[in-house]
Amino acid sequence: MLTNRWWTCLLLVFMGGSGPAIAQAPAGSGCGTLYSQDQYGPYDFRTDKEKILVVLKFHFTPEVEALIRGHSSGGRPGGDIDYTLRAIPNHPTALMSMMLLGEKEKTPQPSGSSYTVECWFQRAIQFRPDDVIARMVYTTFLTRNGRKPEALQQLEFIVSAAKDNAFTHQNAGLLYFDLGEYQKALIQAHKALELG
Repeated sequence: MLTNRWWTCLLLVFMGGSGPAIAQAPAGSGCGTLYSQDQYGPYDFRTDKEKILVVLKFHFTPEVEALIRGHSSGGRPGGDIDYTLRAIPNHPTALMSMMLLGEKEKTPQPSGSSYTVECWFQRAIQFRPDDVIARMVYTTFLTRNGRKPEALQQLEFIVSAAKDNAFTHQNAGLLYFDLGEYQKALIQAHKALELG
């Protein structure tokens, strides 16, 4: 189950997000297209607050987020999380919920999901490559799946993009710690303290 520390980390990192950059899903990625005429969005979680409210109200309800039940898709939450991530590809809590649903169902592609959990992370990063919050959740996914080299690559990007954001450095340190990279974790902790 997700600890309070991770929710706190995500909220702290969100407070220091940077501006948008746009990228298309590469052809042949196997993870679908980000842009379609028959879908709502895609919208950026960080900047399109007004446009995402309807999705959060009707699809990503607290019950869906907690994987208790679906809202618009009947009994299971997968379809609602799928809709949320198609409309808001970089929504960090929806990404975390999809990851947890995959773990709960013990499958790479949860019920109701159009793509694998990994695809949702790839889509988020392709949509907004500069989004360190989505990358942090992806790092958690990679860590939980024993993919340390890939997790470290994501962390290198996160640290370089953090610049003077103390919260991002703090959370990168926590992720390094989870990977057993204690020296790198300590460096990030000192950087966060230095930045106040």
